[in-house]
Amino acid sequence: MVDEYGKMNSDGKTVTLVDFKLEDGQVLKKCDCVYNTWGTLNSSGTNALVICHALTGNASLESWWGEFLGKGKPYDTSKYWVFCANVLSSCYGSTGPGSIDAATGKRLGASFPKVSIRDMVAVQAQVLQRLGVKEIVSVIGGSMGGMVALEFAMVTVPHVRSVVTLASSGRHQPWQIGISEVQRAAIYADLNWKDGMYHQDAPPAKGLSVARMMAMLTYRTHPAYWTKFGRDEKELVQTGPSHPTPTSTFEVQGYLRAQGNKFNERGFDAGSYVRLTEAMDLHDMGRNRGDYFDVLRSIKIPVLIASISSDVLYPVSEQMELAQYIPNSQHHMIESPEGHDGFLLEGKKIGMLIRGFLGQMEYESPVNRGPLDQALLTASKL
Repeated sequence: MVDEYGKMNSDGKTVTLVDFKLEDGQVLKKCDCVYNTWGTLNSSGTNALVICHALTGNASLESWWGEFLGKGKPYDTSKYWVFCANVLSSCYGSTGPGSIDAATGKRLGASFPKVSIRDMVAVQAQVLQRLGVKEIVSVIGGSMGGMVALEFAMVTVPHVRSVVTLASSGRHQPWQIGISEVQRAAIYADLNWKDGMYHQDAPPAKGLSVARMMAMLTYRTHPAYWTKFGRDEKELVQTGPSHPTPTSTFEVQGYLRAQGNKFNERGFDAGSYVRLTEAMDLHDMGRNRGDYFDVLRSIKIPVLIASISSDVLYPVSEQMELAQYIPNSQHHMIESPEGHDGFLLEGKKIGMLIRGFLGQMEYESPVNRGPLDQALLTASKL
């Protein structure tokens, strides 16, 4: 089975922030951020490209958007210093519920506070400053990563020149919050959950598996599932007390069960899943800033907004709303039957858009004015 979501691991370097203050006022005495970089940061610290992963992603950019990374590719390592960090509250190296409390030797679990998308951005902004970044050419992300990218538009240090947000939104709406809640309910229903204070050796694996199965339905579409599975069945063999009993199951059932099991095999932490989905539910560009639409209007930097035509999780209407109110924005809709996962699967189309947008940023840079990147002309025809 092809894995379209990339490997899941904690590979990378670590920066530790001390006494990091969260948006709600709580303080993390020790906050680790795992990150990876590619290319070389220039002497003025102005060629950074920040890539933001989705809900269950990590800092191993090459494993899930590797087709974009490298010399001559959209994330051109001969031009840019590319940075990708595992977000706060995830379970691939950065501090989160699965982190071990040095005082007790046990996972932090539910004692780890709720965090926000803004907290994730604040961590990365501090890490980038520590690494010598003065200006970010663009912050790019899809799904939850698109929320992180859009929130970066409000960051003043380092200076952010542009944002690319794919298949995402400016605030979580009841539809997405409801989907998150039923997934969390599956985890809570697992007897091993123990109010989030389970032992790392006895996680709520069944509940997390079901949550993942639910999510996989929202990432695709009715037509995509029909094309991929139809009503095909496969025969299974169950061993009974006396002899094997042949039975069958629909292909789609086997696929979803396999995805749920694989999620546990990768070691994703249920507590992180809960905290990350809660952070997405809190996402609202207008929270404590004023009127939501006024906040969008206040974003003056160039913003590329891309939709997937068949996305049922973050419908096109949500990206069109962003484009309507963000003054210096452009919206492109990618025609695809793949649903929300199109931001990962439609690599050629999205890569052309990003290449063209970055070419425009390069052309408009006061440091390096030159002829328009040919890819910009190509992408404009999509």
